Amino acid sequence: MPRQPRRRSYDQHCAAARALDLVGDRWTLLVVRELLAGPRRYTDLHADLPGVSTDMLAGRLKDMEGAELVTRRRLPPPASASVYELTPRGRDLLPVLRSLAAWGAPDLGEPRPTDAVRAHWYAIPLLGPLAELGPGVVQVSLDEGEFHVRIGGDGSVAYGDGAADAPDARLRTDVATCRALAGGELTLAAAIEVGRAALERTAQVAETR
Repeated sequence: MPRQPRRRSYDQHCAAARALDLVGDRWTLLVVRELLAGPRRYTDLHADLPGVSTDMLAGRLKDMEGAELVTRRRLPPPASASVYELTPRGRDLLPVLRSLAAWGAPDLGEPRPTDAVRAHWYAIPLLGPLAELGPGVVQVSLDEGEFHVRIGGDGSVAYGDGAADAPDARLRTDVATCRALAGGELTLAAAIEVGRAALERTAQVAETR
């Protein structure tokens, strides 16, 4: 029987309350955000969750394992390390995070002096705009780093941190444009047209689209 999360229940027979029993603790959904980009080592998770203590992160990961949102596995040699990854139930939280990002986008504003910034944090708000490019892998480059988005023929979307091995398209833009795209102030086509984003497709993709 799975270990029960340490978080005390709201004790309400309500689907929203049950969901918050599992993911309502501070940092939990941000751990999900990181793991949606792919399996991560503990040290990598900690580095991309600035502000979380090691004890807090360890506790959240244990709770998430107990709730069957996260699993841990050992990498084969020569990589002598363990990684955390989302279970299918954990990956089902992507639409939740997309809705939260859409709801929060109007309040994003300019980065504050105390704000940490990671390129892949813009992946979730940009999944919708990037899906307009059609099926394939799009690599997005910002001054702050790179991430990539995989768009399926059925409209499904997923993202990963860092550069893609063989992207079908490369998009170069900046944080301000990402913010405008996320908030619906700008479309991707308009951003490209006015020079706020530059799109380069591979020869194969260009011939077939």
